[in-house]
Amino acid sequence: MEKMMPEAKHRMAKKFNVNGYCDPELHYMVDLSGRLKTIKAMVDEGDYFTINRARQYGKTTILAAMADYLKEDYEVVSLDFQTMSSLAFESEEMFVTAFAEELLDAVDSFPDGIESRIGTFAQNTARICSLQALFKVLNHWCAKAARKIILMIDEVDTATNNQVFLDFLAQLRACYLKRRRISTFQSVVLAGVVDVRSIQRKLRPDEDHRDNSPWNIAADFLVDMSFSVEDIAGMLNQYEADYGTGMDTGKMAELIYGYTSGYPYLVSRLCKLLDERISGTEAFPDKPRAWTEAGFYEAEKKLVKEDNPLYQSLIGKLKQYPVLKTLAGELLFNGRTVAYTATADYIKDAAMYGFIRNEDNVAVISNRIFETVLYDYFVAGEQIGNLMYHIGEQEKNQFIVGGHLDMRRVLEKFVETFHELYGKKDDKFIEDVGRKYFILFLKPIINGVGNYSIESRTRDNGRMDIVIFYRGERYVLELKLWRGKAYNQRGEEQLSDYLDCFGLKKGYMLSFNFNKKKVIGVKEIVLGDRLLIEAVV
Repeated sequence: MEKMMPEAKHRMAKKFNVNGYCDPELHYMVDLSGRLKTIKAMVDEGDYFTINRARQYGKTTILAAMADYLKEDYEVVSLDFQTMSSLAFESEEMFVTAFAEELLDAVDSFPDGIESRIGTFAQNTARICSLQALFKVLNHWCAKAARKIILMIDEVDTATNNQVFLDFLAQLRACYLKRRRISTFQSVVLAGVVDVRSIQRKLRPDEDHRDNSPWNIAADFLVDMSFSVEDIAGMLNQYEADYGTGMDTGKMAELIYGYTSGYPYLVSRLCKLLDERISGTEAFPDKPRAWTEAGFYEAEKKLVKEDNPLYQSLIGKLKQYPVLKTLAGELLFNGRTVAYTATADYIKDAAMYGFIRNEDNVAVISNRIFETVLYDYFVAGEQIGNLMYHIGEQEKNQFIVGGHLDMRRVLEKFVETFHELYGKKDDKFIEDVGRKYFILFLKPIINGVGNYSIESRTRDNGRMDIVIFYRGERYVLELKLWRGKAYNQRGEEQLSDYLDCFGLKKGYMLSFNFNKKKVIGVKEIVLGDRLLIEAVV
């Protein structure tokens, strides 16, 4: 008898949310209490700080949760610069007017006399409509208020390309430095992608960089906003309590984390796809069958193929900053080791926009989802007019036998085609394009049915493992550059060990061999009870 699932216990069933901030009454969420406790300690200390993280990293959600968490002890004023017209940042007077209007909308009550004074700025009837005049009123407000005031501003990116915002920060800094002598905000929290401490160097790209940011008084914000395996498991436990799918929440959390590295949007999006798009399909007719490993890979395939605002932002930054595109290409295709140098502008930018993370002082692509999305982007830019892609597309039917991917035949045809087209090219050409051209060849063969991911933990400038998924089956392929017989033997043993992770007895290897005496073709190698199919180009 099919397992019966309990109805969701809420009057309105919760959902996994990827649009706007998360509400614990409406959405499945990770437990933020530990993070909020740490942030409150910073506020209690009177710190001014910035929460700068990549797009859709939970900044707005944490601000909303902070406002609720702090309201018992403080007067919390939450503003959003995105709601202000772009015209507001064109002059000091227009900014003061718009800022005052936002304050009046955000605050329920002011001490006697303060509301009317702020109103003169909002109505542009103040005798002097300047930042200096406005801050005198704000400081009087802080002095008269019954409780200390916390100012939180979301989406400060809206303002980071103009001088007015720098002047606003300078006023906040001046008040912070004089806070022992004057009453001012207890704490100021700015949230956005761009680190406000570095915006001066972005105002005028043709000018020399200036390092003395008005926000150099900001405390370091070291709270980890990514989701841990335990965070994800906790969220899944909430869902499981409602629906009783029978899933192993711990193992599912590990699987989700393995592909997202805890990037909040990607975690929630995968869960949402499983709940709303995978469950109810022909292959996964109900929730218990969707919340499985097979269901996860189907959701992951959908996620890397969709065109969402997060991916659009990533690709937009590659177009805007060519150095980021160069860095991504080096990390993805050439396996270059790039030191994570925090003082290097291109490293700071790549981290700030979410492309990379620091792993043992080495820059790596942030997560496996982004890796696949970026691979697809780079490959898409070359597939038009590329012979490897078109041959893979034209002959793809020969590689599918009885609904299964014939990986050996894929390698045989690739070796044959690559040697015919590029066999006379020099070693440097092959080293630079070999991996990319194999992905170009593979992509049209599995497109629409299968997917692939790169195992970043095994990738270096000589080796890269690809896991290919096709109709529920997995194929592990190692791409490597020939570094001698001993090195190749170690690679075979490493691949054999790696197969154990997937419980497979057959693996594949594609070697780009620069030895003039090499034997081009495909052969079988038996290692114990495992079979390796090795292709040599």
